[in-house]
Amino acid sequence: MQYRNGQRLPLEGGGALRLSVNPRARRLSIRIDARAGEAVAVAPSERRLTEVVAFARTKSGWIADRLAARVAGSPLEPGAVVSWLGRSVRLEAVGGAGAARLVETPDGPVIRSGGEGEAFSRRVENWFKRAAREFLVARTEVHLSTLGQKPVRVAIVDTRSRWGSCSPHNRSIRYSWRVIMAPPEVADYLAAHEVAHLVHADHSSAYWAVVHRLVGDHRPFRQWLRDHGAALHAVGR
Repeated sequence: MQYRNGQRLPLEGGGALRLSVNPRARRLSIRIDARAGEAVAVAPSERRLTEVVAFARTKSGWIADRLAARVAGSPLEPGAVVSWLGRSVRLEAVGGAGAARLVETPDGPVIRSGGEGEAFSRRVENWFKRAAREFLVARTEVHLSTLGQKPVRVAIVDTRSRWGSCSPHNRSIRYSWRVIMAPPEVADYLAAHEVAHLVHADHSSAYWAVVHRLVGDHRPFRQWLRDHGAALHAVGR
């Protein structure tokens, strides 16, 4: 059977397997897209999709376990408790259609917003995106200055699984707004991670040396994202 990039196949035991061609991939691999609720089989070329499908079938038990363990969605709705730079923040509805705003109360920070249903959720998400832009732009500028790099364009996006990306050729960096829910040192690590790609586009030892120069031992921050990333991607779903 001939497979194609982007094709979805049913998995034994439920769920779907999405085929993905990435010319930069050095090997066949399987990853879990927790947000989409599916497994992704990655091959370096379309002609090797047959191999990666066969490989995925040998991992069917592991895939089923990982899909079953994925974090359930947590809507942005009144009464929900979310995280902002590692702090717990309660969401609270107010009358009218006003934009979401952060209020410090004796019981801790609260995000109050107008709107109902999807309108409420959208206003809260927009607040998080603004907070992410403010924090990440500031930290990006600090790391650029440390490395003697020129300014870059920064975009705040909502990606399915990646936390950020850097395009050195057009000097642009994209960040997932969701990292603003992580502790500040983790969000700062992400900024350093992407800025370092302006010096080295790969993940070589030289690249990681640049990251270390910016934030010190980066391993705890990477581990935090591995451990808690799925939960952050579930917020608002």
